Amino acid sequence: MNDDRPVLLETRGTCMHLTLNRPRALNALSHTMVRLLDEALARAEQDDAIHSVLLSGAGDRGLCAGGDIRALHDDARASGRASLEFWRDEYRLNARIARFPKPYVALMDGIVMGGGVGVSAHAGIRVVTERSRVAMPETAIGFVPDVGGTRLLAAAPGELGTHLALTGRSVGAADAILCGLADHHVPVRLLPALTEALREPTGPTGPGASVADIVQGFATDPPAGDLAAQRDWIDDCYAADTVEDIVRKLRASGVPAAQTVADELLTKSPLALKVTLAAVRRAAGLDSLEAVLDQEFRVSSRAFEHPDFVEGVRARIIDKDNAPQWKPGSLAEVDDQEVARFFAPLGPGEQELALAPGPADTSAWDGQDEQGGQGG
Repeated sequence: MNDDRPVLLETRGTCMHLTLNRPRALNALSHTMVRLLDEALARAEQDDAIHSVLLSGAGDRGLCAGGDIRALHDDARASGRASLEFWRDEYRLNARIARFPKPYVALMDGIVMGGGVGVSAHAGIRVVTERSRVAMPETAIGFVPDVGGTRLLAAAPGELGTHLALTGRSVGAADAILCGLADHHVPVRLLPALTEALREPTGPTGPGASVADIVQGFATDPPAGDLAAQRDWIDDCYAADTVEDIVRKLRASGVPAAQTVADELLTKSPLALKVTLAAVRRAAGLDSLEAVLDQEFRVSSRAFEHPDFVEGVRARIIDKDNAPQWKPGSLAEVDDQEVARFFAPLGPGEQELALAPGPADTSAWDGQDEQGGQGG
């Protein structure tokens, strides 16, 4: 009989194994799942018998494809508020994972996108496989990278994070490691043995081996990636101050791959692109993940209210006509003050996330760097 619980919890030896268990939905996160994960980690923190946590996804398609986009879309269409409470709890979970005091191993096999990045890429030990595809694809649906993703991408070498944030492209194991989104590559065929080694007090490295040593004992070199060879044009083009300038530099680069990216960017929500660039650049200047999550909660709250989010989900996921009608329809039509509004304090009747002590007010911004300045 199949177990239909959305999160499975099994403690074996000193390891708490958490499994995201919605394989038909690519283990997309619901609010219930976020709460269950948070409760389990809170318990593990306090239980001296638990020495480590292992996170995996049911099925063989992926760890987690992100939040439940259809539920978020329906809530936005109905002018609801449930999505904001989901994000509030999800972002708190992301912060808990990043600060978790015991070894937390995330098996980032298969598809790992959006919220899936949030529950894995902040882990202390992050494992990818030859079939991993890691992405923050929010600009394609009129949204902006969140779950601490802007901090992760801002910390990537050169402008690789800016490239991934704006395009939403997925990367494989080698590129995920290069960008700081993962630590080790373990072949899929070795995952069962790795899981058993982590769940038992002894492993192939011998009794008493640390969790890090156990994982390292299974790690191999990943298949070659793509980004290292593209650093020259990526770093040059994405260093521009605005999305428009980035597109111009991509077109002028003479590199066929860059020309393709320029065309690709112009299919995304113009507003989401500009807000995303500002969010990544601002995240680079914030001093903690908590401060970044506070900023992202403001941005997500504003993006949730904007028609591009509902339209983007409709076009990409529901109707799948891939013909979203963005508002505004071009980069030139995006107003600087509209971008700035995404970072302003939430209004009356709205509650800030307030994870960081005394978070800085990022609204005092003159609009001159709405797409590229070091705000915040």
